[in-house]
Amino acid sequence: MTAHHQIHLKSVRQPQSWTGLQSITLSDATLAERKTRVLERMRQQGLDTLIVYADKEHGGNFEYLTGFIPRFEEALLVLHQDGEAVLVLGNENLKLAPHARLKNRVLHAPWFSLPNQPMDNTQPLPDVLRSAGIVAGRLGLAGWKLFTGMNDNTRQMFDIPAFIVDAIREAAPGAELRNATGIFISPAEGARAINNANELAHYEYGANLASTAILAALNAVELGKTEKQIACLLAADGQPNNVVTIAATGDRFANANLYPSDKQVQRGDKFSLTTSYKGGLSSRAAYVVENAGELQDAVSDYLDVVAIPYFRAVVSWLENIRPGMTGGELYQLIEGVLPKAEYRWHLNPGHLVADEEWLCSPVSPGSDIPLASGMLLQIDIIPSRAGYAGASIEDTVALADEALRQQLTVEYPELWARVQVRREYITREIGIKLPECVLPFSNTVGYLRPWLLDKTQALVVR
Repeated sequence: MTAHHQIHLKSVRQPQSWTGLQSITLSDATLAERKTRVLERMRQQGLDTLIVYADKEHGGNFEYLTGFIPRFEEALLVLHQDGEAVLVLGNENLKLAPHARLKNRVLHAPWFSLPNQPMDNTQPLPDVLRSAGIVAGRLGLAGWKLFTGMNDNTRQMFDIPAFIVDAIREAAPGAELRNATGIFISPAEGARAINNANELAHYEYGANLASTAILAALNAVELGKTEKQIACLLAADGQPNNVVTIAATGDRFANANLYPSDKQVQRGDKFSLTTSYKGGLSSRAAYVVENAGELQDAVSDYLDVVAIPYFRAVVSWLENIRPGMTGGELYQLIEGVLPKAEYRWHLNPGHLVADEEWLCSPVSPGSDIPLASGMLLQIDIIPSRAGYAGASIEDTVALADEALRQQLTVEYPELWARVQVRREYITREIGIKLPECVLPFSNTVGYLRPWLLDKTQALVVR
């Protein structure tokens, strides 16, 4: 059992990383498959029309079918059961409709535009929505949240602006409205929960990008450097981050600030790093010291109290996760190795990743949702011990059965070669027995450096 593995510090070489990789474009076949998957789920739920909301922060479900997000503005995708797609767009996204990855009819909705931009509409929003084909019937509304509260009427909760929901009700007064976000992101049956080979290759680019940047930032941690000097290394290839970048030394959130500042790194500081792109987040938390002797007395046992128990839990996660395992089994595995009551983690110990850093999660107490080949998962176990710095080696892996592995080998040999280099490192340098079905997409999977001023040592399995 992994819980009995002996963990210790050892000098190890750093993991390999890759720069300058080419992005993998989603194929026309993948986009057609995505539409088919969504239409199938619409039929299963008896929906006549699916109305997909998007804005810049919450555009993943919209982008899943259109290939783009509505920069600056809000947007709707109206998808009918016969396959007709209507894009309802504001002023500055109308020009993107011809470039969308699905055939569409476009309607102008200036209400979705920025404040004080021209709103020279000649008809009210309900009329525009009627023109999009929103009429009586069963209408599914997809935002970006799954409401799973036991005491809520979840089918009637909509995370879409009220002026849009009100307009939908006015456009189709006899329609039955229901929350249909699960069509996209339900971990049990959502279209986006499982990726094909092309999608995995598309997302591996971001996981590599984030982990390469994290390793560069880790290597740049030095006394006297500012958070900003280190954080600049977390911006990569001009790609948009899908979380707030973290480069924080000492106590965080002074003056309610979330962003890297001019604070200088000092010996003994807690230190946190996070960056994330489409397909993967990488995060690290540790101490700015060369060894345990430089820690303050109150936290001198950090290695034994926080870092090693946390690392043991990550090892257990990596060595046991597999397709067919239920989310409840994975949750209980971590509970057994790193008891929640003692280590005070409160989020799901693992979740799915896509264009968003957190798509959804099959991992929860008693979950009977099976993990599946094609899932892209983030190792996300966050221990909290009062007075101590955290420990974090959040990274991304994919689950792939033999058929999917063979497909990746043939269609994406360069990706497959990177996966094999990562697997070899994790197995030989770190000592983690990684199952064949677990494909490390981040370069830093399993790499925990607890003393940030000693760049040679990491925790390993004896």
